Amino acid sequence: MSLKVAEDASLFSKAGRALGWSFASTAFGRLSTLVIGVALARILGPEAFGTFAVAMVALLAVLSFNELGVSLAIVRWPGEPREIAPTVATVSVVASCLVYIACFFGAPFFASAMGDPTATPVIRVLALSVIVSGFVATPVALLQRGFRQDRKTVADLTTNWGSALTSIGCAVGGLGAMSLAVGQLTGAVAGAILFFRFAPEGLRFGFDRRKARELLRFGLPLAGSSIVVFAATNVDRLMVGALLGPVALGYYVLAVNLANWPISIFSQPVRAVAPAALARLQSDQPAMRTAFLSTAGLLASVTLPACVLLAAVADPLIRFVYGGVWQPSAPVLVWLAVLAAARIVFELIYDYFVVIANTRVVFTVQVIWLVALVPALWVGATAGGLWGAGAAQVGVALLIVLPIYLFEMRRVGIPPGAFTWRLALPVAGALAVAAVAAVAGRLSSIDLVVLAIAGFAALATIALLGYRMRGVLRSLRTVGATAE
Repeated sequence: MSLKVAEDASLFSKAGRALGWSFASTAFGRLSTLVIGVALARILGPEAFGTFAVAMVALLAVLSFNELGVSLAIVRWPGEPREIAPTVATVSVVASCLVYIACFFGAPFFASAMGDPTATPVIRVLALSVIVSGFVATPVALLQRGFRQDRKTVADLTTNWGSALTSIGCAVGGLGAMSLAVGQLTGAVAGAILFFRFAPEGLRFGFDRRKARELLRFGLPLAGSSIVVFAATNVDRLMVGALLGPVALGYYVLAVNLANWPISIFSQPVRAVAPAALARLQSDQPAMRTAFLSTAGLLASVTLPACVLLAAVADPLIRFVYGGVWQPSAPVLVWLAVLAAARIVFELIYDYFVVIANTRVVFTVQVIWLVALVPALWVGATAGGLWGAGAAQVGVALLIVLPIYLFEMRRVGIPPGAFTWRLALPVAGALAVAAVAAVAGRLSSIDLVVLAIAGFAALATIALLGYRMRGVLRSLRTVGATAE
């Protein structure tokens, strides 16, 4: 076996281990904080959640571009990443501090525009996480580049637990929406300390003007695209808050959080590993396309049934777990769960185009998505309230965004038929889960019974689909061995 073959085989072995750690970290983190999240929802109620949601939208907006996209260059840099790490760290921190200053002074105007002026101090405290993000951007990227998801797992769990436990303590103490902001910041700082400790060579600052120009040429288009991505994925919260008010936004955010579970548990771990693995195959385009299609099939097999499960049991799930006061979240959860399934697929496609450095597609699709989404959301929210806002997003995703992505994939050598064929059986399995949940709902009025039957059907479907694709798992580990 040649040295290159051995290195490529080792690559996918590392990627497989990293994916396992990433999945375990995310799943355990989400499951371990479920009870705390339910407690916070019951303690604070929709109004406080709405105020925090206003602040969180502001935070997500600035996090989408605060480090100017340069940290991602570490993941796909063809040379030794340590040669650019100090410059990346300097650019990230300086840019994040400037962004926070703008966020501090802009907080009152944003809060008023969202219909909740009381959110101003919450925004200012929560936005301090932007500075923390600037400091950890380089260490996180180095860990991702080196497939050190084991270390990242420890830091992520520390962040999650620090945030959750601090939030619930402050909520019990009567801090209201501010408790969530304080908790978020506390967790971010605790995790940052570990990221500094775990990253190769820690955190080093420096500045190389030539490398900075290269980094900005790479990062600025991605930062611009990230702003558009943020707008496309968060304009719904902006418009729900502005059109329907902060209480309705509280209901909406709870539905969003539930719908994002499959994304957090399944999609995010894959996105933490797949770009780095695909980037190593850039010299062998057929192998990279094969790895991409195989990853899409595996991801769809475990996520589509889970997303459809959430949609099918929205009413009994919210009523049983969160209580009747949160019941208005159920109708919109049906649509947002379907949207989550589409987003999981879109995010993998997005990462593929980033790896092949086709930023034109990345940016163009997001702009079209945003332009189509704004009027659709306005019509949906004003005509149908929360339910209409969710339905409008699903329509835009399936009727506009998906066809564009399929067209662009054809242009880079991935036939739409080959891609959609990988999704056909997972879609069929997801529909079967929905049918079982519907029958269970008709046969029993006990929420726990309905949830148990539908959950078992989803788990069985995922297991069968995963078993069917066990050969794909093996091929993903060995596909690098053929990339010479």
